[in-house]
Amino acid sequence: MSASASPLAASRLRGVARRAREEAVAELEQCELCGEPIGAEHAHLLDLRTHQPMCACQGCRILFDRPAAGGGHYRLIGDRRLLLADFALDDVTWADLRIPVEMAFLLKVAAEPEQEGGEAELPGEAADGSHVQAFYPSPMGPTESLLELGAWSELERLNPVLREMEPEVEALLVNRARGARQHFIVPITDAYSLVALIRTRWRGLSGGEEVWAEIDSFFERLESGSKTYAKS
Repeated sequence: MSASASPLAASRLRGVARRAREEAVAELEQCELCGEPIGAEHAHLLDLRTHQPMCACQGCRILFDRPAAGGGHYRLIGDRRLLLADFALDDVTWADLRIPVEMAFLLKVAAEPEQEGGEAELPGEAADGSHVQAFYPSPMGPTESLLELGAWSELERLNPVLREMEPEVEALLVNRARGARQHFIVPITDAYSLVALIRTRWRGLSGGEEVWAEIDSFFERLESGSKTYAKS
């Protein structure tokens, strides 16, 4: 008997291999700009009109790698993660921010052109003219907390690294829950991942030990994958 496969068997093997490839491709996510299949690790763009992240393939990522490339519509979300080792945020300054929980993310939003008859000042105004939005994760999703006027400016004065944050696509992530004092600059997608974790895993009033174990793991992974930044 020949050791080589018969034509029929070879054809069946090719069919099985083809179906396996097709199923593998079907499991991949798709680029939301061009429809190209992409793997689990991929880039993201921010749609500046909806403020929603979009999955992007490598080709589209390269197209939007320059700040002006998105034409005011899309902005590339980078992968910079900084652990702010000596971040200045004491209890009094935190209270001044008027955030009602112990975990939040804050991001700059570029100032929109002033409309006739519109408000000239925005809450949380930063030194570069942008304003700042604060959100905290909750079982209902991200909840916005209005910042006290001037509180962000003081925080920025104490921590000049905040002036380097990319508007809309980077966030200051603060974790003060259960005695923690962790501060990061992260891609906005990391903040959304934390929101999704809490929204889907939270149980009852306190969340339950399972979700807190996952939150701890989230911050452990984030810390291990971040570059440490110190003022001195």
